[in-house]
Amino acid sequence: MAGRTARLVLLAGAAALASGSQGDREPVYRDCVLRCEERNCSGGALKHFRSRQPIYMSLAGWTCRDDCKYECMWVTVGLYLQEGQKVPQFHGKVSLNAWFWSTVFHTRDTDLTEKMDYFCASTVILHSIYLCCVRTVGLQHPAMASAFRALLLLLLTAHVSYLSLIHFDYGYNMAANVAIGLLNAAWWLAWCLWNQRLPHVHKCVAVVLLLQGLSLLELLDFPPLFWVLDAHAIWHISTIPVHVLFFSFLEDDSLYLLKESEAKVKLD
Repeated sequence: MAGRTARLVLLAGAAALASGSQGDREPVYRDCVLRCEERNCSGGALKHFRSRQPIYMSLAGWTCRDDCKYECMWVTVGLYLQEGQKVPQFHGKVSLNAWFWSTVFHTRDTDLTEKMDYFCASTVILHSIYLCCVRTVGLQHPAMASAFRALLLLLLTAHVSYLSLIHFDYGYNMAANVAIGLLNAAWWLAWCLWNQRLPHVHKCVAVVLLLQGLSLLELLDFPPLFWVLDAHAIWHISTIPVHVLFFSFLEDDSLYLLKESEAKVKLD
């Protein structure tokens, strides 16, 4: 027990210097997974596992190894709590995502679903900045908006190609998304400031500020509340009403543009 405690203390102390899921690298966890696989994931034991596995788990591609990793995660969490140490993160990767592929990815974490989650998240961010371009300059200069769209498509292609064909760099992916997200936020806020006379602009300001504030949850890491809701899950839930508010802004802004267009036609 003393040796195990020492390992836990050393690993907990080094956690601040680590850049990923500390729990995955815990020797107790790795040994547990290895023993579990040897005991349950071959021969008759594997057949027994498959025979008692719920159909929905089988359809989701949940394997015996996945089951071992899940069970051993809780064993390791119990040891950390027993020793009074901070609970580490397991299998954790920070991602900004589109809801559909986010749901698929969080249902079944594979190389394909992870990439689709990350790439769709990048697409959503780029699409938002494209909408901002259309609203701010595209209505008066459609050619400029078209050129900007081509540039964004080129950037997305380069981004996806690099992550898919060269190196899936989580740090680079995060930095790129944050940079584009900050540019997007600054652009929208500048437009809001310039058009503060519009009665619906406050909705856009609220959306931008709320999304920026809620995105801080993606940078936090704490044990899940009730072992269910971690920072990432809370971020997902919190973005739902924000997107409803953004849709309301788009609806109001579209009606405003329609009335403005009708007024110009009458004047002509």
